[in-house]
Amino acid sequence: MNKRPFEVKKKRKRNDPESIAEKIEKELIEKEKMLTNWIPKTELGKKVQLGQITSMDEIFEKSYSIREPEIVDSLLKLEDEVVDTAKTTRVVRAGRKYSFRVTVLTGNKDGYVGIGIGKDVDRFPAIVKAKRQARLNLKKVYRGSGSWEEQPTTDKHSIPFKVTGKSGSVIVTLMPAPKGTGLTVGQNIKRVMELAGIQNIWGKAKGNSGNKLNFVGAAVDALAKTGQIKNTKDIEKKFSK
Repeated sequence: MNKRPFEVKKKRKRNDPESIAEKIEKELIEKEKMLTNWIPKTELGKKVQLGQITSMDEIFEKSYSIREPEIVDSLLKLEDEVVDTAKTTRVVRAGRKYSFRVTVLTGNKDGYVGIGIGKDVDRFPAIVKAKRQARLNLKKVYRGSGSWEEQPTTDKHSIPFKVTGKSGSVIVTLMPAPKGTGLTVGQNIKRVMELAGIQNIWGKAKGNSGNKLNFVGAAVDALAKTGQIKNTKDIEKKFSK
């Protein structure tokens, strides 16, 4: 009997564009299923599902508290990125118990960014928990023009004023920059600026820490302070002083 020649199956690389596209399609299908089967439990969720609230800006202006991640998924198109994955150990009477701690950064590249941490025995459930937590911790980033020659609210490509954020022993200071400057910040926080929708900015960091999460957390904390100003009149008063 003639045997069939041995066929070698080609393994797809992790960075293969076809495999990445398939993952994105699967995530979109899963999100659609979750939103169709979503039964809101809070008043805010019911208003969003009924169409009474149609934007995240309205939620932040009225100071609503987001307690369901489906609210964010139904109003924004977010991009998620796993920032850090660590395997933790806990000593119990029966021995050592292992688990995963995953940190996920999320943003829509148009003024919203958030960070979340999830823990579980397996890695994939920890990622899912971190994504849900990042949506609950979503922050609004108020953007503006970084040039003194223009009005601070005309072109939204930078931040309107200087802000400082802290996480652990790390202190990150962000300053507005004009067009053409780019993201002149550390490599650890550059992705935070991209997901927040900032194109030009100056930044510096202080602190003796080798932990990447402290830099990311401090950058998110600094950007969140820009969202505390609700309208352009507050910015004009700040610059007039």
